[in-house]
Amino acid sequence: MSARTKLIRAASVAALCCLTTLAYATPKIQHWQSASGAKVLFVEDHDIPMLDVAVSIPAGSGFDNADKSGVAGLTHQMLDAGADGLSEDDISGGMADIGAQFGGSFDQDRSSVSLRTLSSTAERDKALDIMARVLQHPAFPAAILEREKTRLIAALKESDTKPESIAARAFQKAVFGAHPYALRSSGEVDTVEKISVQDLQDFYREHYQANRAVVAIMGDATRAQATAIAQQLTAQLPQSTTTSSLPGVTMKITASEQRIPHPASQSHILIGAPGVARGDPDFFPLYVGNYTLGGGGFVSRLMDQVREKKGLAYSVYSYFMPLKQPGEFQIGLQTKNEQADEALRLARKTLADFVAQGPSEKELQAAKQNIIGGFPLRIDSNRKILDYLSIIGFYNLPLTYLDDFTDNVDRVTTAQIRDAFSRHIDPQAMATVIVGGPEGAAK
Repeated sequence: MSARTKLIRAASVAALCCLTTLAYATPKIQHWQSASGAKVLFVEDHDIPMLDVAVSIPAGSGFDNADKSGVAGLTHQMLDAGADGLSEDDISGGMADIGAQFGGSFDQDRSSVSLRTLSSTAERDKALDIMARVLQHPAFPAAILEREKTRLIAALKESDTKPESIAARAFQKAVFGAHPYALRSSGEVDTVEKISVQDLQDFYREHYQANRAVVAIMGDATRAQATAIAQQLTAQLPQSTTTSSLPGVTMKITASEQRIPHPASQSHILIGAPGVARGDPDFFPLYVGNYTLGGGGFVSRLMDQVREKKGLAYSVYSYFMPLKQPGEFQIGLQTKNEQADEALRLARKTLADFVAQGPSEKELQAAKQNIIGGFPLRIDSNRKILDYLSIIGFYNLPLTYLDDFTDNVDRVTTAQIRDAFSRHIDPQAMATVIVGGPEGAAK
């Protein structure tokens, strides 16, 4: 066990036992701009012979056009379908042969490609060579595109029958309106059918630019090696002096309620509105406050009121999804169809009461203790630290974000929570979607 791991575990135990602000070791982040123009964040750690690397690019579904939604997602999905003389099988087999893990993630803001490999020279060099070719020279083979479109269309048609998918899709539209955050990240059946190889090539050239890339490197490498790795992965990405950005989100929406009939035995209820962006000064008051409202599981007010006292749902939650532009604030629950109206009224009342009053001092201290006590588990692996490096770099958060996290939580007051919620959340201007029950159910 490494010294850092021992320290993290010790800090976690101390926090749970003493319920006080804990001492722990946060990673030392080095940062620079590569010759290609990419932003680089690096944590050097030689405790284990592993290297984790991620490249994030602002090329998420928020950059799709409504008439061809799905282009961004398919571009991301097909990066490893063939590249620079390598077939799809060459890429997957090459990584498997050396025990490397190659993956990625995709959301409204980002397309990310990630690698975990042994840091020994032969394995590391082969893995990075494949990753570099995938990122910088994707082939987008026409036959594989048609195969993936067929698979995606089948998945979209299936999701259109599931109440949770129907609710999520309607909710995004109700919250974001004409903003691209409202688009389904995988596209629609009619838009995916029209996507061509040329569409993927055009999207790649426009958005996968070296000067917009964020490279996160964590693990067994020196600063000189990390510098070379970042350049290797981004030097041949497209270069452009023009950049695209996401439009602003309309924060104040009109209250709406949409009921969608479905034969499911339970109703799926979503309530929400635009919430908060990454880096917003109100992030920590909203984050800590939401722990009491619905983010803290069985210790949250929503769980207490809706499940424990009334038995109207097995689970109920709330969360903020911070993105480049304000992502959604959402309350969600499932309940029997005949209880849907009662559960909805109670969830709305609980939200309104919380926005008006905020948490009690006892609730606030409990929220702080749980969040602070659990923080070491957020940075107890190289992969988790890599994810934070990507987020810090992509959203231009302070490099001291991890160092300051628990202090920022501890400084939150009940007054700050009430003030932040009153400015970001209007209980009278929420979008509501209920999927389940017969058409024309009573409101």
